[in-house]
Amino acid sequence: MEIIELHTINESIGELSSMLVRVVHEGASIGFLPPLRETDANMYWKNVLSPDAILWVAKMEDKVVGSVQLHLCRKPNGTHRAEIAKLMTHPSYRKKGIARKLMVTAETRAIQEKRSLLVLDTREGDPSNFLYQSIGYVEAGRIPNFAISESGGLEATIIYYKNI
Repeated sequence: MEIIELHTINESIGELSSMLVRVVHEGASIGFLPPLRETDANMYWKNVLSPDAILWVAKMEDKVVGSVQLHLCRKPNGTHRAEIAKLMTHPSYRKKGIARKLMVTAETRAIQEKRSLLVLDTREGDPSNFLYQSIGYVEAGRIPNFAISESGGLEATIIYYKNI
């Protein structure tokens, strides 16, 4: 497996969009609801990269099998922090350490960017909670009724942080 930082999206947009559609349709709570169209996923990825957003992909067998983003806070009072966003692993490649390796990569870059605090949120009850806790993230709290689910119900999110 290799982790690659993307500086342009064009070469990987098809694979990223397919992966995003697949993880959303399999129930991931990453800001989208099914049915997610490939064209909407393409629009999302076309607008991801910015000076404040760093994107990595995990590749196995020359295929994109995971991704994560690091969003650097540029506010004068927040230049010590960053947010982990949109960590996802293709369902066919889960349980292979991909998400953990993507997180280590994002954390390493955050340190290089002189960030000492990372934050993220994830839906209550998702398997990602176990990953985040296992790599040292601390639960800061829960927000009830944070996100609309596929069925139309409201679900809680858990906010995590990690001092690095």
